Amino acid sequence: MTVPAAASTSPAPVVSRSVLVAVAAAGVCAVWAAAVWTAVHLRADPLLHDVALFVHLACLLVGFGAVLTVDWLGLLWLLGKRPLSEVLRTADAVHLPIWLGLAGLVGSGALLHPAPGSPLTQVKLGLVLLVALNGIHAWTLQPRLTGAGPVSRGVLVRSAVTVLVSQVGWWGATAIGFLNSRR
Repeated sequence: MTVPAAASTSPAPVVSRSVLVAVAAAGVCAVWAAAVWTAVHLRADPLLHDVALFVHLACLLVGFGAVLTVDWLGLLWLLGKRPLSEVLRTADAVHLPIWLGLAGLVGSGALLHPAPGSPLTQVKLGLVLLVALNGIHAWTLQPRLTGAGPVSRGVLVRSAVTVLVSQVGWWGATAIGFLNSRR
């Protein structure tokens, strides 16, 4: 009688964080490109446009509101008013609403008849892509912020630049959306 060989006890291969980042960035770029293509080739009727506008504004509240919450707590941490653990817990808790809000903005924005030939619209599209890629970069900072010991100066600088890029991107896209809605 033969005894079957024991099942392999070696762990499953682990995908490196850099591969996950590259895949996420490629996915973000693909979704962004699909939304831009859709905006150029699809014309929503007035009712669908109104629904898309409501969804767009709701997603702005959800996504940007969550970003502002994390950034505000981060500022309070830098001022010594909150512990870093509170900022990281909050960021973890609102991670999904941020991405859902951003995805909703991209999807609904494709139905709002953007003018892709307009320089302002082109800047807004670039800011939206920048915000999404910056969000992936922010995710890469988490392990460096949760490590043992004090946060290094380099990680602090990267964190500050990430927040600055986020704020410029979100506020810039919002301002351009407002300006474009007035034409």
